[in-house]
Amino acid sequence: MDLQLKDKVIIVTGGAKGIGEGIVRVLAAEGAICVIVGRNENDNLKLCNELSSDKVEISQVVAELSNPDESEKAVKQVIEKYGRIDGLVNNAGLNDGVGLENGNYESFVSSLHKTLIHYYLMAHFALPELKKQKGSIVNITSKAAETGQGNTSGYAASNGGRNALTREWAVELLKYGIRVNAIVIAECWTPQYEKWIQTIPNSEEKLKEIKSRIPLGKRMTTPEELGNMAAFLLSEKSSHTTGQLFHVDGGYVHLDRAL
Repeated sequence: MDLQLKDKVIIVTGGAKGIGEGIVRVLAAEGAICVIVGRNENDNLKLCNELSSDKVEISQVVAELSNPDESEKAVKQVIEKYGRIDGLVNNAGLNDGVGLENGNYESFVSSLHKTLIHYYLMAHFALPELKKQKGSIVNITSKAAETGQGNTSGYAASNGGRNALTREWAVELLKYGIRVNAIVIAECWTPQYEKWIQTIPNSEEKLKEIKSRIPLGKRMTTPEELGNMAAFLLSEKSSHTTGQLFHVDGGYVHLDRAL
């Protein structure tokens, strides 16, 4: 299916690895002009160099998005380079394990900056260009907002905020024809997930147990599958879809555990 994304300028935060990388790869294959926004220039450039070709244009902006000033600078650089923004994928974030019992004010607020506040700032600063193009926003969120996870208050609160902002912005931006949707992630194999699972005793057994609880195929979601949904939601093929939270998770969150 031609998603008609060719030459559309789309920002993907945290686009160098994991879920963000999966999204960038799919968008690049569709002919979109992807701009990776991430803190590590080497990681950004590695993917840019791999994907760039005569038919694929991809660039990067170095930004530490937990610093509020960096969001505005990143958006300005994209506008200076391309003169437009057609889509925004808010993806960057971190499950940093800031809980209620073991956390404090400083760590909780820091967690919000790492995972939620830059979602608002990136959308805020990109909005004038998104208005011009009747663009689309896709927010990547987590099941932690709905199911709870334990010992991760900052991450859960951030994802609850991501879900709420998705619907709030969908309402606010209706008059501009800007669509806003979210993809809710459950179990997706990424470098960050691999790092986390290795901190658990008997990690291989734990991973098998987790996979066994995923109804569809007893396997984890791939970044490419999330990229496919993101590309669809950014495209005009989803032209009457807004304010929705899509669970791309093999039925993990909602289907009966007896399966």
